[in-house]
Amino acid sequence: MKKKTLFAGVLGLLMSGALLVAAVPVTASAAEAQTEQTGSGQATAAAGSTAEAVKGSEAATAGSTAETAEAGSSSAKKGYVHDPMENPKAAQDIIVNRAAVYGYSPSPLSTRLKEFVDIIDWTSEKEVAEARDKRIQYYETEEILYQTIETMLDENKSIEEIAREVSKKRNELRLAAYIGDPDGLERVKKSNLDTYGNEEGPTIDYLFEKYGSWEAVLQKALSSNPGMDACLGLYDDYYEFYGIEEKVQLKIKEEAVKTDEATGKKTYTVKKDDNLWKIAETIYGDGTKWNLIYEANKDVLDNPGDLRVGMELVIPEAPQKKSDEAAAAAEKAAAASTEAAAKATTAAAKTE
Repeated sequence: MKKKTLFAGVLGLLMSGALLVAAVPVTASAAEAQTEQTGSGQATAAAGSTAEAVKGSEAATAGSTAETAEAGSSSAKKGYVHDPMENPKAAQDIIVNRAAVYGYSPSPLSTRLKEFVDIIDWTSEKEVAEARDKRIQYYETEEILYQTIETMLDENKSIEEIAREVSKKRNELRLAAYIGDPDGLERVKKSNLDTYGNEEGPTIDYLFEKYGSWEAVLQKALSSNPGMDACLGLYDDYYEFYGIEEKVQLKIKEEAVKTDEATGKKTYTVKKDDNLWKIAETIYGDGTKWNLIYEANKDVLDNPGDLRVGMELVIPEAPQKKSDEAAAAAEKAAAASTEAAAKATTAAAKTE
């Protein structure tokens, strides 16, 4: 699952090599001219000078090569196949920082990562390496959960079924972490019993009551943090996890919106803690489109905050962007052209 990407810095090496090749014949030519004018003694001195010049040039090339290799190594650390700044979830939490070990550091404006801005020196290879190791250990457990989710999505299991299984497995994995530490295991079980009324951890009923929907329960289990991964050099390694989360969102949308087969009318049933922005994010992938839902439901909503659990909202189609409309028109024109060509070919074939 993990991918390793290396970039070699060779430009400086090639440039240094070119300078060396150019330097040698010029120096040799100067030595020959010196020999013709002043005799063999001075020719010998010139030849010695030429040799020293070549050695000096070789030494400079070696030094330049070493510097280039070092720069290439630094560049390799910061390079990603997938650009973290193209992921909105990552981009909102990080900033480009060329001094940082992996080229990114937490943004002071990030709600999720701002506490890490000063906790870790992002220019220190030692501190970043320690944080990276802890993150990898954390993902060893998370990887099992993500694989479970992906398998169940492929089996077309419902969001409720996936949420139940993932919550159960998370509890099992947390307790398994205390194998070999019976005292620690007892402490955790006691804490779970006091907090959740269950020594194995939070029950699914507890989680449903707390978060209000199976969608929310499952989303809380999806704890990837692409911004932190980018800061720790792990963005490519766990890139597939982010894709699984997108699949979950598509599944949630699929189950959230019901379509009447007879009329084509789409509806959404309001859940606990819902608001129009949140609903628009689920359905359109864009919270700013909440007004579309409000305008389509003014007959049952006195204001945008007038939502009640169990209320059924009409979901209108989001208007196409001009670029989408242009693309659709171009596709239609291309199809018409292809059809016309096909008819012409058929007609010609019949004539012959």
